[in-house]
Amino acid sequence: MKAICFNFEIHQPFRLKRYRFFDIGRDHYYYDDFLNDDIVERVARNSYIPAAETLLRMVEAGQGRFRASIAISGTAFEQFEQYVPEFIDLLKKLADTGCIEFVAQPYAYSLACLTDPEEFQAQVMATCSMLKNRFGVKPTVLRNTELIYFDDLAPQIAAMGFKGVLTEGAKHILGWKSPDYIYTAASAPKLKLLLRNAKLSDDIAARFGDSSWAEFPLTADKYIDWIASTPAEEQIVNIFLNMEVFGDLHPATSGIFQFLEALPRFAAERGVDFVTPSEAISKIKPVGELSIMHPISGAGEERDTSLWLGNRLQNEAFEKLYSVAERVRQCDNRRLKQDFEYLQTCDHLFYMGTKQAIPFSPYDTPFAAFTNYMNVLADFLMRVEEEFPSKVDNEELNSLLLTISNQDAEIESLNKELTSMRKDIEQYNIEHRRREAEPEAEAPKATKARKPKAEAATDEKPKAKRKPAAKKAAK
Repeated sequence: MKAICFNFEIHQPFRLKRYRFFDIGRDHYYYDDFLNDDIVERVARNSYIPAAETLLRMVEAGQGRFRASIAISGTAFEQFEQYVPEFIDLLKKLADTGCIEFVAQPYAYSLACLTDPEEFQAQVMATCSMLKNRFGVKPTVLRNTELIYFDDLAPQIAAMGFKGVLTEGAKHILGWKSPDYIYTAASAPKLKLLLRNAKLSDDIAARFGDSSWAEFPLTADKYIDWIASTPAEEQIVNIFLNMEVFGDLHPATSGIFQFLEALPRFAAERGVDFVTPSEAISKIKPVGELSIMHPISGAGEERDTSLWLGNRLQNEAFEKLYSVAERVRQCDNRRLKQDFEYLQTCDHLFYMGTKQAIPFSPYDTPFAAFTNYMNVLADFLMRVEEEFPSKVDNEELNSLLLTISNQDAEIESLNKELTSMRKDIEQYNIEHRRREAEPEAEAPKATKARKPKAEAATDEKPKAKRKPAAKKAAK
């Protein structure tokens, strides 16, 4: 039986305020709270909240037959808590249904996977912790930032305990193969790959409201017919979308919410099921392995990382930021670590792109985005230098960090030894006090032991007196 695997991605960055050169060293707060509040609240009202309510109705109407998944970044979650906490309540209701799976992704929606495995793992684990604490769920599937994936990443993802990864069904990778199967990772055979069906996903995301499209208008029955008519052996169709598609990119007046809500009814008529990613992995057998040597993504025509790292401006900003990653991790400054997280969000690099027009950019030009970001980064680097001076090169820093690490280990070992010695001393004192008390307890016993000897001596004296009687008898 054929199944649809929906995944809705939710992300919002902490957008930067206008930060001038003269602010460097004076102002350490980088974010445009008014702009973030305005955008997050507007998108939540137009898109996130009505979309979540629609999903909740679909689950209830289908009595559990409709199933889907959601991925949410930590930076988005923090802003929802601050500006629209009612949306968090809706997400909790969706989690409680058991029909909506939450998949993990990097907390800051960063590109750390391309340069810093330690940072990548820390961010993924931070998202898992957030989902566990707030919704009581433990993700077993990962959706990396912008669906980025490559072979070298698979062993680390598998080692973190994930069973599957959502990524792009890029044509230059698949060749003649179809994205409508489950594959295994070539570098980690136990890790399963779910590939986005780009055409069917973009039919909703990019073409739903396009009146010049030959298939306009797109209706739920037509869409399900397309899916049902795919080859019978192709068991799964992965539709991965940004949730803003519903209500923001395509406004409610376009009928996008009615389209979404009608899908389960027509799917039931055509014998098409809905599954979550983890269900797909457990129920559907992989058809083979897939090797992806270079990073792919779900963005741009090339389906690579060039939208974020395609020019010199982007690469300079990216390299400068991660050049201090190890120093930031070793410091105890919580605010510095938080700024490092927020500055990693890939949106900042996306705004510097020159390959295509940048939608939703708060800047007039890519160069303006670069200038603003580098001013912020300059101040951030000055603060990092206060923790670990930049004159210390990487080799010296690594040696210093190793020394600090060894010292911590030595201190811990000494503390354990001290604890053990204290226990030994306490035990010695207990035994010493017991031994001192023993002679006092044994003294009466010694007196009693001498009494029989005294009695024995007394018995011997009468024997000596009886000797004359014996002699008289002899006579």
